[in-house]
Amino acid sequence: MQISKYNASGNDFIIFQAIDNAKFYSINRSDLAVRLCDRFNGVGADGLIIIKRSKGDSDFAWEFYNSDGSEAAMCGNGSRAAALYAYKNQICDNSCSFETGAGIIRATTNENSVEVALSQPKRLSEPFYEMGLEWSFYDTGVPHLVSFVDDLAKFDLEICKAMRKKYNANVNYAKFDGKILLVRTFERGVENETNACGTGMAAAFFTGFERFGLDKKASVMPKSKEILSLRFDGQTIHFGGKVSHIFDTAIY
Repeated sequence: MQISKYNASGNDFIIFQAIDNAKFYSINRSDLAVRLCDRFNGVGADGLIIIKRSKGDSDFAWEFYNSDGSEAAMCGNGSRAAALYAYKNQICDNSCSFETGAGIIRATTNENSVEVALSQPKRLSEPFYEMGLEWSFYDTGVPHLVSFVDDLAKFDLEICKAMRKKYNANVNYAKFDGKILLVRTFERGVENETNACGTGMAAAFFTGFERFGLDKKASVMPKSKEILSLRFDGQTIHFGGKVSHIFDTAIY
């Protein structure tokens, strides 16, 4: 099996295509994700992306698995990595659409920079207080809790774990410093803080826009320190930044 590794904003992904690979459908993809994503006994990654044939008019479809083997409907950074992989492997042109569990995602590739139009954000509850913090709750492809704080050093793994478990959601701390929106994310499926989370940055951005006067366009910086761009067109959040192709290899 030929696999590739891509990195988007500090999130790394193993990607392979199963469009013309009938053998793939007999493989337990959840077990495969656990084995390949293991950073000590495998290739090492935050997630596994499998490119498949579209069932409709899109250029392709995907399956996305977290490193613990759980399947996720959407991953913002993963979607940008998938789009660049598909473009480099001549599965699509630089403008494409693909099917995810969160709906059709549209992407535009410009050299090694990719912008995706995420699914329309949905508010899952009114703001609420819990564990000493105020939370907003949105779905930007997957559910995210967001708390705006005055100091990102207050990021507390124990609070994150408790909120993740209770609400079955990713957990984000955010701060706007006047120029850049800073975000730290605890990701379900990884069950720890990650260097970046695309849908988490989108949820923090949309919380800032809806509740705290953030402009419709913002620069966002996750833990990886890479600057990304987010903008809201009134319906859809557009999320863009660089993607790196790390390597290709064969596994047996």
